[in-house]
Amino acid sequence: MARAINFSAGPAALPEPVLKQAAEEMLDWHGSGMSVMEMSHRGSEFISIYEEAIALLRELLAVPDNYKILFMQGGALAENALIPMNLLGPTAKADYVITGSWSKKSYKEAQRYGSINLAADAAQDGKYRGIPPVAQWKLTPDAGYVHVCTNETIDGVEFFFTPDTGKVPLVADISSHFMSRPMDIINYGAVYGGAQKNIGPAGLTIVIVREDLLGRAHPLTPTAFDFKTVAESDSMYNTPPTYAIYIAGLVFKWMKAQGGLAGIEQRNIEKAKLLYDTIDASGFYSNTVDKDARSRMNVPFFLKDEALNADFLKGAKERGMVQLRGHRSVGGMRASIYNAMPIEGVRALVEYMRDFEKAHA
Repeated sequence: MARAINFSAGPAALPEPVLKQAAEEMLDWHGSGMSVMEMSHRGSEFISIYEEAIALLRELLAVPDNYKILFMQGGALAENALIPMNLLGPTAKADYVITGSWSKKSYKEAQRYGSINLAADAAQDGKYRGIPPVAQWKLTPDAGYVHVCTNETIDGVEFFFTPDTGKVPLVADISSHFMSRPMDIINYGAVYGGAQKNIGPAGLTIVIVREDLLGRAHPLTPTAFDFKTVAESDSMYNTPPTYAIYIAGLVFKWMKAQGGLAGIEQRNIEKAKLLYDTIDASGFYSNTVDKDARSRMNVPFFLKDEALNADFLKGAKERGMVQLRGHRSVGGMRASIYNAMPIEGVRALVEYMRDFEKAHA
């Protein structure tokens, strides 16, 4: 049975070699007689899996030694609460920049825990199309941190620069472009993201936090979600999402074999350019995001005649392409072209888009 060309925004497609290896090791991991799902998280077998995953992530992303890598649960939505609970500090202040639906959710949740300043809001007529110039951000000098979402999965807006927030730590939700390109982690106080886009199955959340920001948690922060406790326990204060960590480790190995994040980025640039060039060359499709902020991972686009949306999706499915419907809050279409999407998948979509346009223009 042929695999679908899966444009899902998440949980997203995984590299086929990773799935095959996981299938081969399902009943017996490396002669242990156990599936990874059956292992004690404190046993030597799983500890070796965990340590290798951490080492590969640190190597691929060039994470400095003074940053802790935490494997947690609850998704990025939970981190919308855990970030202010852990990082607001004594002033209980933070600045938030809204560039789309997810940063808007982060801002709303953070308001439950302190004095949260809306530093900038990119909304134009209720739509998000770009990033406000940093010079226009209204920042708070004694804030605990400045929060951004560096790739908006729903709206298709991505940061291709690192905002300068001075001495105030920059914190970023990087969920939907996590591991899609190199990042200078040293410019951030903390980054976090769900694994279900580029890294592995849903259930694993990764937080990378600078050591000097640990130990600032509000007294009411649940112990299992205190970053300092999680760091000191090597992410094993409670049972971690063991199988998701195992898959993440396999994906990190796959990434390394692809030339690391530099190699991954070049393929992502090629895929995104092919799709955006097709949209821009057409009078039938459109993308409304500013060209300097167009996401490489999540490409929303609209048909000139939205009455044809159902026909477009039906025809795409007949060609083996699925999960192209846009988010319900935005409409239209959305192609999520994460690391595991091969260039051939984007070529198939582009060919279909051109054929559909010829038939309906």
